Formats: sequence, structure tokens, C-alpha cells
Amino acid sequence: MASTPDDVRAHAAAVFDLDARLPAQVFRELADEAVFCEFDLLLTPDAWPALAALARLHGDRRIDLLVVEADGIAGPVRSLSVEATPDDYWAEVGFDSGREPLESITIAARTVALTGPSGRWGCWGERDPEVTVVRGFPDETARRDWRLRYGPCVDVVGALASWLPQVFRDRAVPDAYAAELTVNYGAPQSI
Repeated sequence: MASTPDDVRAHAAAVFDLDARLPAQVFRELADEAVFCEFDLLLTPDAWPALAALARLHGDRRIDLLVVEADGIAGPVRSLSVEATPDDYWAEVGFDSGREPLESITIAARTVALTGPSGRWGCWGERDPEVTVVRGFPDETARRDWRLRYGPCVDVVGALASWLPQVFRDRAVPDAYAAELTVNYGAPQSI
């Protein structure tokens, strides 16, 4: 069954805190160790096989994308079957000679949220700080296998060491930012 834009927005709001931004907790209930990927990769055809594989892990037959924040476009939503091809995904998020560049989600999106009907997984991407956070792996083996197959991806420690220092002008991630990101997206601590 196809999703209406209102359905996609409501479902995204159930999975994500649409008002939060990193390093705050953007996932409402998913609490497994996060995987970090590059934001720019999320909105390319290369990302589609990874997204479809994650959806299939949970039995989802479609992937819903909500543009939470954008420049020049007003919160578009997309819903694609997991059977779609990378070219189908690019036709929805990319750009071509038939439309203005700022009509493209790839160019205009500042923050995006993707999930499936199960709500048991999600991808949250922010252009600033140029990362995508992925959660919802059923177990450590699934997380490891997905990272190896669809990487480059890192855990929160890797993101803090290699990707995020470039975002901050002084090349050092502020201690408070690093601490909050680690608490929210690192491996869950057992008590």
C-alpha cells in the first residue's frame, strides 16, 4: 500500500524526534549501537542497496524518506518499494536537466529521515555535520555484515576521530559535543 505524505510524516515523527539535531538523541526508541556514514552518500544511487537491505532485515517492503529540513524546498516526502533500483531512487532524490538543482533533495536537503513501516530501523542524515546515523540492526552480526558490505561506515568513536573534526573550524570536536554524541550513539551500557 502506498503511503500518503501525511502518513510518511506521522510515521517519521513516531520513529524520530524531528525537532532534535545531532549530537542530541534523534531516535525515539531505537537504542542499539549506531553506525555512521557520510551524509552525501545517503542521497546517491550508491546508497540504495544498503537502504533496501536494512529494510529487508525487518521485513519492510518500502522505504519512506522525509526531508525534515531543506533549502528552497518544502519538506518533500518519498516512498519507494525495496524492489526499486538505484536509478529509481536517484530519480526521486537526485537531479537532472529536467528540473532546477534546488528542486533536488540531494542538493537542497539539510536533514533527512528514512525508515520503513516496521519502525524498527532508521537513518537520520544531517548535512551539517555531514553524517548519517543508522540504527536498527537486529544484532551485532547483522551490524558488522552491513558495515562490511555497504561501508565505509564507522562507529561513534570512528566518527569522532576521523569525520567530525573536519566539521569544526579548530579541527577539534568540542568535549561536550563528543560526550553527548557518545552517550546517545555509542554501544548501550549494561548496568
